[in-house]
Amino acid sequence: MSRVAPFLRWRPPGVYLFDPRTEAESSGGERSDPPDQHVPLPRPSQPRAVMVILGLMVVIYLFTGLLSGSIFQPDLIVLIIFGAKENSLISSGEYWRLLSATLLHGNLIHIFFNSFALYSLGPESERIYGTGRFLALYILAGLGGSVASYLLSPAPSVGASGAIFGLIGGLGIFFFLNRRALGEFGRAQVQSIVSIAVINLIIGFSAQGIIDNWGHLGGLLVGVVVGAALAPRLIVEPLLFPPIVVRSYPNWGWSAALGVAALLLALVVLLPGA
Repeated sequence: MSRVAPFLRWRPPGVYLFDPRTEAESSGGERSDPPDQHVPLPRPSQPRAVMVILGLMVVIYLFTGLLSGSIFQPDLIVLIIFGAKENSLISSGEYWRLLSATLLHGNLIHIFFNSFALYSLGPESERIYGTGRFLALYILAGLGGSVASYLLSPAPSVGASGAIFGLIGGLGIFFFLNRRALGEFGRAQVQSIVSIAVINLIIGFSAQGIIDNWGHLGGLLVGVVVGAALAPRLIVEPLLFPPIVVRSYPNWGWSAALGVAALLLALVVLLPGA
């Protein structure tokens, strides 16, 4: 268990972690100032995993565009060669396509919006969950989106949208689970994230045949489930002054995440694609 959520690390200047005068009086000696009265807490870690994923997406898109002879829209054959979700190939054993498809994009607008969404949601998600849990959430949500698309949509598809919807679900469930500790801010975040998810789903279903809605829904569902397993729980510790936020994780979190991964793979192996 570690103290203070990443986005709640700041302390108002002048607040001591202990009162040096009380310590001196209780020991019967003269007060000596501590070397660092404010004991600065470590800064939040930089979202390195998000930057790596973004970099891979851009490099792979440029490569597929160059091979296709068009930077605006890579050729479908090139995308299939590089790992697009194509049901018949997955059925024949190319299960790696369920993840490789999340790094490919169909045109310049597609990668622009997905990159913007990942840049907007990813850093906050990685700071809240930590790099390891963030990667598990992102990868499993992307896998969940691909599996849903494989089972329910016959069309080839590419894109990081399923994983990004998983981040929406992961952020939403984090703020929902910690709404008491975060107060009005947490409740407002839940409402905002639910609105974002609903609006994007409505846009998706209004563009049938262009957007892989099953991939979005699958990623969102897996993001909520895996997020509930891996999200930190925040509790305000009132016995300390000033009160601090204590962060902990459920003991069963990683086991549940592995169970979700096993279930998704079992669905692909045991059930036929659309």
